[in-house]
Amino acid sequence: MEIVNRPAPPTGLRRRLWRLPILLYRLRLGRLLGGRVMLLTHTGRVSGLPRRAVIEVVQHDEQGYVAASGFGVRADWYRNVMTTSEVVLQVGGKTLRATAAPISADDGAELMARYAPRHPVAARRLCQIMGFAVDGSEADYREVGRRIPFVRFTPA
Repeated sequence: MEIVNRPAPPTGLRRRLWRLPILLYRLRLGRLLGGRVMLLTHTGRVSGLPRRAVIEVVQHDEQGYVAASGFGVRADWYRNVMTTSEVVLQVGGKTLRATAAPISADDGAELMARYAPRHPVAARRLCQIMGFAVDGSEADYREVGRRIPFVRFTPA
């Protein structure tokens, strides 16, 4: 695993394109995105106002949903949920209240190592977006998992 370029969170037109799926949720068409994408409604750490982000679900199990902050600890949604952990999730056609909590680097490594073989194209693309060059090995994905922050959203 090699760090090629750690990108900053998107701005301008790129940010607008990243936020386009929010429109689908507003039109009540979120189920079209399936269970691997969720709308996260959280509280702005400065404004105190509701904020929204569409993020990928890396894992879903009986404990809740897990997502990775692709832009690291600089991502607004990540900084917001680390300040105020109570959130609302919309996944497919479901809406639920949840509590956000960070996941340890070792658990993140394990999550990424399990995610990559299940979704190889998405895993490679995610790593590319985050600025990591991977060779596709489990060791590389584990190292990426140690370096990016993961968050577990536990239903309230």
